[in-house]
Amino acid sequence: MSRQDKIVKTSIIGIVVNLILVAFKAVVGIVTNSIAITLDAVNNLTDALSSIITIIGTKLAGKAPDKDHPYGYGRIEYFSSVIIAAIVLWAGVTAFMESWPKIFTPDVTNYTTVSLIIIAVAVVVKFVLGQYVKRVGEDINSQALVASGSDAFFDAILSLSTLVAAIISIFFNISLEGILGVIISIVIIKASIDMLRETLDSMIGARVDSELSRKIKSSILEVPGVYGAYDLSLHNYGPEDMQGSVHVEIDDSLTALDIQKLSRSISAKIFKEFSIILTVGIYAHNDTYSNVRDDLYHIASKYPEVLEIHGFIVYEEEKLITFDIIVDFDADRESVKEKILSEIKAKHPEFNYVMIDDYDVSD
Repeated sequence: MSRQDKIVKTSIIGIVVNLILVAFKAVVGIVTNSIAITLDAVNNLTDALSSIITIIGTKLAGKAPDKDHPYGYGRIEYFSSVIIAAIVLWAGVTAFMESWPKIFTPDVTNYTTVSLIIIAVAVVVKFVLGQYVKRVGEDINSQALVASGSDAFFDAILSLSTLVAAIISIFFNISLEGILGVIISIVIIKASIDMLRETLDSMIGARVDSELSRKIKSSILEVPGVYGAYDLSLHNYGPEDMQGSVHVEIDDSLTALDIQKLSRSISAKIFKEFSIILTVGIYAHNDTYSNVRDDLYHIASKYPEVLEIHGFIVYEEEKLITFDIIVDFDADRESVKEKILSEIKAKHPEFNYVMIDDYDVSD
C-alpha cells in the first residue's frame, strides 16, 4: 500500500469512528443537559472534518510534477495542516465562549447509567484510535496524521475528565460542567497553536534534524577518498520529497572524471539510504600547508563560539588562503571572526586571508 493510500485509509477510519462518537455524545449531551459532553461531541465533529481535509490535501499533494511546479505539489500537505489547525482553533475559542458563563450560572445535569457507559466507551475508543492514527503517521511521516492521533489521545483524557466530573456531580451534587468546558477549550486552543507552529516551521524552513544530519554525514564519510562532509543543506518540498546539497573534502589531485564518479557515488548512496536527492560540491584537500591549517584550527579552538572551520584552501601563486567558518548564532560573530583573523595574520603574515561566513544550519 502506498503512503497516500495509507493516509486515506487511516483518515477514513478516523472519520467513521468520530462520526459515530458525535452521534452518541450529542444525544447524551442533550438528554443530560451536559455542556461538557456536547462540546466533546463538537470536538469529535471537527476531528472528522480534519480527516476529510487530510484526505483532500494528500490527494492534491500527490499530483505529478509539471512545467509550472517542477518540484511537485508535496507542500500542499502543509497547507491542509494549517487549515486543520485553524478549524481546531475556532472550535476551541467557540467552546471557551460557551463554557465561561456556565461557571457562574451552571445548568442542572441529569446523568444516567447509559450516558456514563457511553462516555466510558468513548474514552477507550478515542484512546485506541489516537494510538493507531499517531503510529501510522509516524511510520509514514505525516504531520497531519500525527497531530490527529495526538488530538484523539488527548480527547480520551478529556472525556475521562468528563466522566469523573459526572461521577462527582452524582455523588456530591456539585456541577463542574462550566469549569470543565473551559479546561477543554483551553486544551483545544493550545493544541491548535502547537500544530500551527510546527506546520509553519516546516513551510518556512526549519533547522535540519540533528540526528538526520549526523546520519547523512556519517554515511558520506564511509565513501573511500572523502576526508570530510560540510555545509549540508536540505530543502523540504513535502513530507516525502527532500533535496539538498553538501560539500565533501577530497584530494586535489583527482581528475574531473574521478570527481564526477565520486560525487555520483555519494548521491546514489544517500538516495538509496535516505530517499534524499543530494547535489555534491567539492573542497580540495592538500597537506602542503598543513602547519598553517593546524595553527588556524588551534586559534579557533580557543573560542567556544566557533562551531567549525572547513574548506581550507591555499592558492600558492596569489599567496591567498580561504576558509569557511561557522560561528554560533548567539555569539558576537563579527568580533570573534576579527580576533581569529588577526591572530592567524600575525602568525603567518606572508599570506592574505579570506574568511567565508558560513551558517549553522545543521549539526
